Amino acid sequence: MAIGKREENMAVEIVKPRIDKRDYKRIVLQNKLQVLLISDPETDKCAASMNVCVGAFSDPEGLEGLAHFLEHMLFYASEKYPEEDSYSKYITENGGSTNAFTSNEDTNYHFEVNADRFDEALDRFAQFFIKPLMSADATTREIKAVDSEHQKNLLSDPWRMNQLQKHLSAQNHPYHKFNTGSWDTLEVKPKERGIDTRKELLNFYEENYSANLMHLVVYSKDTLDKAEQLVRSKFQDIRNTDRDQIRFTGQPCSAEHLQVLVRAVPIKRGHKLKIIWPITPGIRHYKEGPIRYLGHLLGHEGEGSLFYVLKKLGWATSLSAGESEWTYEFSFFKVAIDLTDAGQEHFEDIIGLLFKYIHVLQQPDASKRIFEELSAICETRFHYQDKIRPSDYVVDIAMNMQHYPPEDWLVASSLPSKFNPSVIQSFLKELNPDNIRIFWESTKFEGKTSLTEPWYGTAYSTEKVSGDTIKRWMEQAPNGDLRLPAPNVFIPKDLSLKLVSEKTNVPKLLSKSPYSWLWYKPDTAFSSPKAFVKIDFSCPYCGHSPEAEVLTGIFTRLLMDYLNEYAYNAEVAGLYYGINPTNSGFQLTLIGYNDKLRVLLEAVVEKIVKFEVKEDRFSVIKELMTKDYQNFKFQQPYQQVMYYCSLLLQDDTWPWMEQLEVLPHLEVDDLAKFFPLLLGRSFLECYVAGNIEKAEAESMIQYIENAFFKGPQPISKPLFASQHPTNRVVNLGRGVNYLYAAEGLNQNDENSALVHYIQVHREDFMLNVKLQLFALIAKQPAFQQLRSVEQLGYITVLMKRNDSGVHGMQFIIQSTEKDPKYIDSRVELFLKMFESKLYAMSSDEFKNNVNALIDMKLEKHKNLREESQFYWREIADGTLSFDRRDCEIGALRKLTQKELTDFFDEYIKIGAPRKKALSVRVYGSKHSSEFQAHKNEQIEPNAVQIEDIYSFRRSRPLYGSFKGGVGHVKL
Repeated sequence: MAIGKREENMAVEIVKPRIDKRDYKRIVLQNKLQVLLISDPETDKCAASMNVCVGAFSDPEGLEGLAHFLEHMLFYASEKYPEEDSYSKYITENGGSTNAFTSNEDTNYHFEVNADRFDEALDRFAQFFIKPLMSADATTREIKAVDSEHQKNLLSDPWRMNQLQKHLSAQNHPYHKFNTGSWDTLEVKPKERGIDTRKELLNFYEENYSANLMHLVVYSKDTLDKAEQLVRSKFQDIRNTDRDQIRFTGQPCSAEHLQVLVRAVPIKRGHKLKIIWPITPGIRHYKEGPIRYLGHLLGHEGEGSLFYVLKKLGWATSLSAGESEWTYEFSFFKVAIDLTDAGQEHFEDIIGLLFKYIHVLQQPDASKRIFEELSAICETRFHYQDKIRPSDYVVDIAMNMQHYPPEDWLVASSLPSKFNPSVIQSFLKELNPDNIRIFWESTKFEGKTSLTEPWYGTAYSTEKVSGDTIKRWMEQAPNGDLRLPAPNVFIPKDLSLKLVSEKTNVPKLLSKSPYSWLWYKPDTAFSSPKAFVKIDFSCPYCGHSPEAEVLTGIFTRLLMDYLNEYAYNAEVAGLYYGINPTNSGFQLTLIGYNDKLRVLLEAVVEKIVKFEVKEDRFSVIKELMTKDYQNFKFQQPYQQVMYYCSLLLQDDTWPWMEQLEVLPHLEVDDLAKFFPLLLGRSFLECYVAGNIEKAEAESMIQYIENAFFKGPQPISKPLFASQHPTNRVVNLGRGVNYLYAAEGLNQNDENSALVHYIQVHREDFMLNVKLQLFALIAKQPAFQQLRSVEQLGYITVLMKRNDSGVHGMQFIIQSTEKDPKYIDSRVELFLKMFESKLYAMSSDEFKNNVNALIDMKLEKHKNLREESQFYWREIADGTLSFDRRDCEIGALRKLTQKELTDFFDEYIKIGAPRKKALSVRVYGSKHSSEFQAHKNEQIEPNAVQIEDIYSFRRSRPLYGSFKGGVGHVKL
């Protein structure tokens, strides 16, 4: 019996965060559907999630992927709403989004939509579970979509290695199965055996989709009483067959699958080590939190931790630990380590050190101090958690409902509160050498394996590893100073809210000097003890050459590396930081509880000011970056076309191939000489927001200015007026179709991809909203035609694009079946077909679409991070339109339907006089012959074939930059 069960009409007080103003109520309908109602009068979006307690484990033998296929099919139509794809169209046109996923024991469906359209959206959603239509025509097409999704994953290491772990388990346990499905499993093989897949699909739905196996979460603007009436009216007709939930008892791994070492060959360059133990599911002791406790310690990165020792030895670059796949019946605990080349040669020592650290944890009593510290951190995190998207929130809760009692539906296992050393010790005992599965991934195993996993084709070999062998590895491993972590100094003590003397809805330029600008935005919306700080260092020397860009990348990674053991505690306590390279320098970002933020900021600044190059760490970071660049060619083709598109459009950017070429020749001395040049002249654009007073923000930036520019030996000087960075974007020619084609970088990847980009205009509020409105109206019809009907590929997207204030739209499509030129022709045909739909749009439809877009713009930011990212984009682009939403809403209210169709005729339609189009095509190995043939074809009169990206960039004029100097002069 699941621990989430309760008497049907029992009133329950649901534990919620103390700053959460939303109301919650559990109800059970007559058909035994359990529902959680959430009332949020402040929300702009409403959402719902239905979790069905049946998943891939229930796939019939020989119909792998049937549960996933059913998830796809329910989206199509219902008896009440028979028009195909009308559900997704309605959601999209009303500012929403919709999705679903299938896991081992669950299938989850969810959506969110503008609040004023929620009633009808919920009715459409409910029909999935009342009377769906699964037509024969849609069945065949959607099997192709499932197969396309599988094709996308074939060369993805996470998918491949996950399936390998499943493959090496008991064949009579459903964990062993292949879950996604493919054309082979859902069409070819069933036909060979005389099985009608659609009939099996309908049977599967009838047998498994019963109201008593469903959990619904509804997030509404209405009161709880009104929401309850709505839900009862919409969902009471779901059929209840009182189906017992299937429990998949037994363990996936028998003795033959334990004490095993698996060597596997990944796609990407690098070495990974995954040590896995079957354990008791942590959910059975979620109040005691043994899994969280052990994951916290085994995954710790501070001094004395396993990772700290491995890093000092130069053997590892990352480590994580915790529960991976689990049900109420079985679970796995996993330690995952990314190895360096040196670490690859010390595999036995690493396993030995891991067990040595487990031995450290097996002291007579678990540490009460550490448990209480962890419990305090978890409690603060729960009670001061940020609001997130309603659709994400309802999914999380719906997934919890079958596993936890109603009072803990929001909490789940996030609040360990009962310290129980014996429970912790019992879990620790399961992490023993006799219970182990080791998966060791490296391209160095290529040609040295003897077995192949059948679904993804992963090459591997296995051997037995006895407990005695691992004990010998422990004895020979180095004596690292392994110990429990010291008390965490970053746990926030002061969670009080600062008084805001001057309330402002947008950032204010608080100070400006030759060294920096400070933008400040106090928290007036979230009542949260958190802050957001962004310091953007503009360093002209960074973009000097490919070498300079690579050295900047090494510098920022080294900074993170040096700070890691100190700053890791801040991350554990909810204070996050990042140092990342940019096109014009580097950025420091801090976000989290404001109490200790200044402490962390000063530590980072001190590391920058006193930066020195440590030879051993330089070698590790250089190796890591080399692998990252080498692995670029293993990106998905759709990612490659997006990269080429950006390279074609954005001036002063260096290609990854040149960076990879220079990287091997860079040494410690190169970085030591480069660092003073990098920071020799700089300018700081600063943004401080949240629970920080004005004087604190000014003091913070003054501290940084003093450290860099005003000390006894300043490391930086202010920029000359001519040195301020700009964002320049290529201006495409009107009436021209530019074409750039390349072969896929991975010769083993059959997938091809296309970006069809239409550049429209430089920042203008009226043109912005015309483009946004067109994209909103066309998005779902494009998906329906190009993906659902024509089945060009699983990845099919129409979206807006903004390059530093230069706006356009782009179609992104990846396909195994069709070559990019054909896909391009279908995009153009879609635009031709869409003309008539746009022209025939009624005035009511037009008004509804305008109102939907206005509602989307009126949507409030949900948390400080989201708000800060919105305002930072304005600062980074130099547009500084902090009132953008109000201005664009004003433009929308004035927009006429004729102006929209005129915009389409002028900029978007085939042959439009001001149309500027760029097609970027990547040809997969399946279409290599088409690539050669298309290269030699005569191109259209208005087309320009781009042979060389950099010659093309030099030949075209550039848009002016909004960002251009002190005062953000618009060039």
